[in-house]
Amino acid sequence: MQEKHIFFSLILTKAEVVGLRWEDVDLEKRTININHQMTYYPRREDTYKCEFRVSLPKTDAGIRTLPMMNQVYEALKGEYERQLEEGFPDAVVDGMTGFIFTNRFGTIHNPQAVNRAIKRIYEAHNAEEIVKAKNEHRDPVIIPHFSCHHMRHTFCTRFCENETNVKVIQSIMGHASIETTMDIYAEVTEMTKKEALDNLSANLDIF
Repeated sequence: MQEKHIFFSLILTKAEVVGLRWEDVDLEKRTININHQMTYYPRREDTYKCEFRVSLPKTDAGIRTLPMMNQVYEALKGEYERQLEEGFPDAVVDGMTGFIFTNRFGTIHNPQAVNRAIKRIYEAHNAEEIVKAKNEHRDPVIIPHFSCHHMRHTFCTRFCENETNVKVIQSIMGHASIETTMDIYAEVTEMTKKEALDNLSANLDIF
């Protein structure tokens, strides 16, 4: 289940992923309606106990309808079929039900659990890679620390490489300010220009 959280964090924020419900998903039209998010923090100053609450996205731009990529559709379709057979979670938060992603106890995930799952994955890989590299007498290929935020930023970067309409990118990512999108787009454009000229230089034979 946490692996699916990680997959969806490419596009959505952690709070959006954790709060996603089946009624927000249209498998027939292949769309996802983002209209709320899940928060988890202390509600009173006199306690450290955290509580789940449903809230609106931080900005109006966060409310959006996303077309599903094929990989997203297949992941959601498979999860729906699994829950149809095994039973749907019955977690309730602020009167809302039908949450897609829950833990093995059927309760809502702490949003930080997604990053902890990512950490377990890359640490397990790195430990195995160090042993393997030692046996093969080579330097290990270590995966550096990364989180949901890094994955979302990377997705946006790849998106910018394949889409020239900045408003479309802003809408999909839910950026409140076009400046946020433009900063990433400009960074990608500079890298693309350099790569293009480097490739041209390598292929030019003028001597």
